[in-house]
Amino acid sequence: MTGLKTTSMTLDELRAASAQGKTKTQKNRVQASAPYAWDGEDEDDRPLTREEMQAGIETYRRQRGRPTGSDKESTTIRFDRDVLAAFRAGGPGWQTRMNAVLRDWLKTQSPV
Repeated sequence: MTGLKTTSMTLDELRAASAQGKTKTQKNRVQASAPYAWDGEDEDDRPLTREEMQAGIETYRRQRGRPTGSDKESTTIRFDRDVLAAFRAGGPGWQTRMNAVLRDWLKTQSPV
């Protein structure tokens, strides 16, 4: 039959190859390799403990999303390109600066 992939190894030879880590699949190669062993010299190479890993995950989760207590509201507004270019030219934080300018403008204006 054409197209069939057969092996010329016996079952015992396959088992011996698997035991030596000479299998053809990556999964078996990874399972057959020795686990990581820390040499105890460089603290940066030390694997994390389960508690350290969980603490890192919790810290990351707390950092995501809007800061708590924020009273800002998301909206869509259209500005002229030259106005946006002027604020963006100031670098990071341009939206905060634009908010401050609008706040100052509101202080000088009477309510509508």
